[in-house]
Amino acid sequence: MTYCIKLKVTAFPGICLTDTFQLGEQMYAREYNKRYGKQIDADVYETPFVENSKRVQKQLDTPITVIIGNPPYSIGQKSANDNAQNQHYPLLESHIQATYNQLSEAHTKNAMFDSYIKAFRYASDRLDKDGVVAFVSNGSWLDTNAADGFRKSIEQEFADIYIYNLRGNQRTSGELSRKEGGKIFGSGSRTPVSITLLVKRPHEGKATIHYHDIGDYLSREQKLDNIRKAHSIASLQMNILIPNNHGDWINHRNDSFKEYIPIGDKEDKKGNTFFESIYARGLGTSRDVWVYNSSKKSLQNTIERMVNAYNNQREMLKIGTIEDVIYDSKDISWNASLIRDAKNNKVCNIEDGYYVTGTYRPFATQHLFFHPQLLNESVGAMQKFFPYSMDNLVICMAGNGVPKNYSCLITNKIPDLNIYTASQCFPLYWYEERKGTQVSLFDDGGENYIRHDAITDFILKRAREQYGGKVQKEDIFYYVYGFLHCPTYRETFANDLKKMLPRLPLVDKAEDFWTFSRAGRELADLHLNYEQVEASKDVVIDMHNLLPGMEAESQEQLYCVTQMKFGKLGKDKDKSVIEYNPFITLRNIPLRAYDYVVNGKSAIEWIMERYCDKVDSKSGIRNDANQWGIEHGNPRYPLDLLQSIITLSIKTLDIVDNLPKITFE
Repeated sequence: MTYCIKLKVTAFPGICLTDTFQLGEQMYAREYNKRYGKQIDADVYETPFVENSKRVQKQLDTPITVIIGNPPYSIGQKSANDNAQNQHYPLLESHIQATYNQLSEAHTKNAMFDSYIKAFRYASDRLDKDGVVAFVSNGSWLDTNAADGFRKSIEQEFADIYIYNLRGNQRTSGELSRKEGGKIFGSGSRTPVSITLLVKRPHEGKATIHYHDIGDYLSREQKLDNIRKAHSIASLQMNILIPNNHGDWINHRNDSFKEYIPIGDKEDKKGNTFFESIYARGLGTSRDVWVYNSSKKSLQNTIERMVNAYNNQREMLKIGTIEDVIYDSKDISWNASLIRDAKNNKVCNIEDGYYVTGTYRPFATQHLFFHPQLLNESVGAMQKFFPYSMDNLVICMAGNGVPKNYSCLITNKIPDLNIYTASQCFPLYWYEERKGTQVSLFDDGGENYIRHDAITDFILKRAREQYGGKVQKEDIFYYVYGFLHCPTYRETFANDLKKMLPRLPLVDKAEDFWTFSRAGRELADLHLNYEQVEASKDVVIDMHNLLPGMEAESQEQLYCVTQMKFGKLGKDKDKSVIEYNPFITLRNIPLRAYDYVVNGKSAIEWIMERYCDKVDSKSGIRNDANQWGIEHGNPRYPLDLLQSIITLSIKTLDIVDNLPKITFE
């Protein structure tokens, strides 16, 4: 028997050439006008193609029940020289502010204006009463502090949430990076990736959250194979997540953390903290390649070239020779504020800045051109911490919401914003410029500045009540640095320290307080004077492949480093061996030294990464780490420094091992 089925074929009318988020502006305007009986305007997205415009309008009028996509991940352009700033969508962004950000406890919420978050907000609102949103997206939202309001919001808006966490966060490093495994999109992304299904239907209460983690240490190929085998979300073994009051879905923070004293809190007007609210982010330049260099001579040439280029374009804008700045990465590094200054005819004088040394990355000092008016984008409180030749100490740590395990580092130089990710810096002192009269006979800080303590009177009073009148603010400063190295503290509150700034107890016993304070001083002395730490006698320096007379006559050639690398043990790295250059190899490096980790990477690996000879591809600026030593009369500086950091790492671990054993609930 033969059956004949007649099908009605309808021609596909064609895709819509449109900006989806701009369509959203019209959607939000329409909804606002309908709800409030008012009239707000949104730019109508039109094209010169009449048929396309009709299809766009039809799409806008059609109920949608399924939205599938792989939205892009981008908060904004990396450099104004790219001349590719993200477009703004005022109504969409205001709705994000009124929903996701309104529910957030985080202080910094800029990440909620990332393109993929905008896609979630638009899709959630575009659905009809019932429907599904299915996105392959950046997975950072699952655990970041900034996304707590986003998580709280979708709990309320949807009935069921399904998440397949594919991991792959390469903004971590070391063991954490290895656990995150391969990047799903290869070199196309360093962020974690997740597959998310949001199911919208009538429901009561919060959503049921179904969660599957792909697992640790998987390569990209293994992950893709697991996805193929799963075939459907229904075949995955899903766990049910129970959010806490903070909006944590995974890696819940410890409630007892709140019982301790904040290291600092800008919203606490009473100052019931360890540090005054003067603490601040590190120096953000927006043009690191241009204002940092190992060679002061190279830096001076670069600054002169950029300032001349800036003033030339400023003059041309002034007289109308050009209508907009010329984006040329070889001449100048633009950002939005510098463009605005040029258009406002603001003159840039080199004399308004000054050359100093700054802590660019852990144990990596660079020459820095500090120009608070123009060439450094975000100076913050650095002028108050390090005005001209004033001495100071600052404890640096990552800002809120950083996925790396907690660590901190002290410095006596201007710290860069990314010495830690979005670093927060807590000073021993801060300085106020004198206004012609001396505020107090007891103030210090030189002829032109008044020096203030950054440790609060509140914590000094509390410490003296517990430990006696001999306690000084400096003792408390070092207590903080010592206590922040406590292993049990870091382990117990690991999740809290990734989401918020530290909160610290004053330990019960006076003996333990003084032990932590003394340890903090020892660690500070070690970490501040790292260049003077003696080389370990156990590490062997193997000289080989030497050219005739090189050891005696050509010190610069002998000790020149291009990029250090580990030795090989079969296919694996041999970390007991570091190939410094073709002529020098370090052997017998104790593997324990790699356990001293700063900002997600061992101190040794920071030296290996930063002390190299590198040319920036966009600007052509060369930063040759060898020049630091050469200009200071010591061509073997990178080798000496590497040896010092190996010893420093072991000594740091020894001090930490002898800290008081504190237990936490």
